[in-house]
Amino acid sequence: MRLTVIGCGHLGATHAACMAELGHEVLGVDIDPDKVALLNAGRAWFLEPDLDDLLACHTNTGRLSFTTSFEEAARFGPVHFLGVGTPGLPGNSGYDLSQVFGAVAALAPHLTEPALIVGKSTVPPGTTARLVRQVRDGAPAGDAVEVAWNPEFLREGHAVEDTLHPDRIVVGVPNMAVEATIRELYRPLTAAGIPLLTTDAVTAELVKGAANAFLATKVSFINAMADVCAKTGGDVATLADAVGMDARIGRAFLTAGIGYGGGCLPKDVRGLAAFAAAAGAETAAGLLGVVDEINSGRRQRVADLAATLLGDLSGKRIALWGAAFKPGTDDIRDSPALDVADRLARLGAQVVVYDPQAAGNALVAFPHLDQADSPLAAARDADAVLVGTAWPQFAAADPAAVAEVVANPLIIDACQGIPAERWRAAGWNVAAPFPTLNRRLDAAVDAAR
Repeated sequence: MRLTVIGCGHLGATHAACMAELGHEVLGVDIDPDKVALLNAGRAWFLEPDLDDLLACHTNTGRLSFTTSFEEAARFGPVHFLGVGTPGLPGNSGYDLSQVFGAVAALAPHLTEPALIVGKSTVPPGTTARLVRQVRDGAPAGDAVEVAWNPEFLREGHAVEDTLHPDRIVVGVPNMAVEATIRELYRPLTAAGIPLLTTDAVTAELVKGAANAFLATKVSFINAMADVCAKTGGDVATLADAVGMDARIGRAFLTAGIGYGGGCLPKDVRGLAAFAAAAGAETAAGLLGVVDEINSGRRQRVADLAATLLGDLSGKRIALWGAAFKPGTDDIRDSPALDVADRLARLGAQVVVYDPQAAGNALVAFPHLDQADSPLAAARDADAVLVGTAWPQFAAADPAAVAEVVANPLIIDACQGIPAERWRAAGWNVAAPFPTLNRRLDAAVDAAR
């Protein structure tokens, strides 16, 4: 089948390449000519494992190409996926849908034949209905243009795998004909046993935000339990293991520490909370507000811990290991590690950042932070090493080698990113924003809380 994907960021470029992998002829559309040129050369403008291989393969075969022309997109095929961004609005007041409506406004005047628009972006309930009115007012084909919603569930760093081998496919459809088209598009996946759930548009619009809000709730829950452990002497890591062994709960997202970040969880918790409040679902809005509040508080907790352990931060050198919001990506959107680094810098610390993939993006967003080209270079003469992102190479670092270059053997593990006992055995003081087994630091950690 011939289809287009409008918006070629983390979501759209991955979806376009994977739909080509499933056998479809795909045209990606983006308004940035530099990104289009790079994608046509078989490379993404961001880090995503395995994506460049797919892009190179299918741009070479001619099954996949990219353009800036909405007119070309309308002529290319009858199905148009929307993968544009929906960032959070200022003041946590919901989603900015300007790119969604802008993309449809650009496409609609060229739709002269029956067509199907399939939204994949995360949006509040009611967006599909608004788009139906917009496209039928603006498209020459009028009522022959349908709109469905097919939310994505991609994890950055695993987006290709999650697209080609998803847990489920969810789509809100207006009628059986649209459902048949969607089923044909995803037939290679459903034939392999992937479940496809069809529902109404409002439910489909809610699914992604609800899923991310639940995952965020797990993170905030275990961080709340870390506070309880701090008051009672409990071990939050063992607590998480024990709770996570319950098949109804699961261990994933039960890691106490610096909290969640990125372009999805924070935005979706706040967006769903804003929608719930506007809809009069006050209990849901209140719950999500607490989840967000707990998460935001973790960052200050880490900054307070560093200040407690180091005293006056003026002139203190702190090595930050990790800038990406999580390992496996170069994405720094709402990075907890960089947020903490910024807070420490504003207290007078000299923060030196190392990240194996996200250093360039961090420099652009936080030019007042220093950069290093290796973990050891960042740690040289440091009064403390702060582990903010759990990259595997930090877990594999040699504590003895790092001890030779630092000014003070203090490491603050904000994300359970290192084997703490190995570092303690090498003579390091290991601190964390959750209960540790290093009783020498208990008083300092408690004071930071």
